Amino acid sequence: MFYGGIDVAKYRHEVCIVDQSGNVNLQIFVDNTRDGLEKLIHNLKRLEIEADKIEFCLEATGHYWLSLYCHLTELGYKVHVINPIQSNALRNFYVRKTKTDRKDALLLADIVRFGYVSETKLASETILKLQTLSRLRFEFVKQVGGLKNKVLGILDRIFPEYQQCFSDVFINTSRELLKSFSAPEDLAEVDLSELTAFLNKHSRGRLGIDRAKQIQALAKGTFGINMALDAFTLELRLLVEQIEFIEEQIKVIEEAINQVMEEMRPSKETAYRHVLETVPGIGPVLAASIIGEIGDISRFPNAKALVAYAGLDATVRASGQFEGTRNRISKRGSPVLRYSIWLAAVSARRFNPEMKEFFEKKHGEGKHTLVATGAVARR
Repeated sequence: MFYGGIDVAKYRHEVCIVDQSGNVNLQIFVDNTRDGLEKLIHNLKRLEIEADKIEFCLEATGHYWLSLYCHLTELGYKVHVINPIQSNALRNFYVRKTKTDRKDALLLADIVRFGYVSETKLASETILKLQTLSRLRFEFVKQVGGLKNKVLGILDRIFPEYQQCFSDVFINTSRELLKSFSAPEDLAEVDLSELTAFLNKHSRGRLGIDRAKQIQALAKGTFGINMALDAFTLELRLLVEQIEFIEEQIKVIEEAINQVMEEMRPSKETAYRHVLETVPGIGPVLAASIIGEIGDISRFPNAKALVAYAGLDATVRASGQFEGTRNRISKRGSPVLRYSIWLAAVSARRFNPEMKEFFEKKHGEGKHTLVATGAVARR
């Protein structure tokens, strides 16, 4: 039996083939192209190594491993994919502190030779769709959050009183106001009747002259700065427009997610929700995110393994007689899965009677709100 370690990179991979005794039979570079794959297969045939006589191991380095994994498995080779954290931990067993492509490939070959790997299965096409769309949505939501913080930062400088005008700076009426009257002086000088009509139109009749008077009074007496006002107002308007643009893209992503979830229905004639959607606090978007990140749940031997994969397990610090009491969650797993389950926990602690009781119990024991919420997320 032979064992292959592949150190994955963007442009070319280092490949190391060893036998059962650990002797190196082949060590070459192959390009991350079809020609590179053919070069690897040619060398395996030259050494008379058949597909059923070798197992490969490679790190999940970014997305660069995916093409190589797919093509090797299509050719009948057994390929194991491991987290770089695992290989880094095993690297410490070597006496010399060296890290090169050649050493990494040999290490990966030894990992599979010693049996430190489990079977790897690529997610189904449906799961891969949910994972891709949910991660994209997660990234866009993060971007919107960052842009909103920038908007608030600009308002703090040029019009710090503005946040008193609305319950939320980013409701539709406020956004339209910031795009049309970006500078406080614009709001101070606009005709009151015009401002009233503007608010009435964009709030669908909910806001009128009283709110217009409040906004104008605050604008006239603002404590904001006048320096570089034209630059700040331009940035403010563009940021609001960027937020709206990304939010529209998020809606498109959510529609695509809903379509994929529809594909999972056993029949178009029957009303169907995924089992996760029956859990109070988990809607279609969160369910899709959780499904996409977990994939085949049978690959987790128990609940603790799944909790660890989400990075919701507590770190442990103990040595001798010392045992740490202020332990945080590890945050070592999937950030998207962790974020999704956390959001579900925040909702569940309010609307799920069982989880609400569990949360209040933990809170009553003196646990901080975040700690108690973490317990709900793990549950």
